[in-house]
Amino acid sequence: MQTHPRNLKLVGRAKNLRKTQTDTENKLWYQLRGRRFENLKFRRQYPIKNYIVDFICVDKMLIIELDGGQHAENKNDIIRDNCLKLEGYNILRFWNNDVLKNMEGVLQAIQSAVRNPHPDPLPLRERGLSDVI
Repeated sequence: MQTHPRNLKLVGRAKNLRKTQTDTENKLWYQLRGRRFENLKFRRQYPIKNYIVDFICVDKMLIIELDGGQHAENKNDIIRDNCLKLEGYNILRFWNNDVLKNMEGVLQAIQSAVRNPHPDPLPLRERGLSDVI
């Protein structure tokens, strides 16, 4: 990962978040780490632009976010998702409760996303749609 000087603080914060993962993040990370899932490399607490995403598969341009109640109808999450979608990422969001009580369903949704990526893999900005946010 290339680090720009303005992102050094973000990288430090991401490292700290990896050390203090929630139980829910640990549970999903166990399923994704070490190429256990579809033989894909996932990373956790990964900095992109001015954000840190919970999990990412760079090869598949897939971001996975786990949300607690504080994220319901959160404007900042909408802005963040739109910014990352402009870069070409597909974003899956799961409630913490889904991971804790329906891991099989969560893994099926992730599997579907990696096997059937969104139809136009070009970032929105390269499709002339950068003014959507």
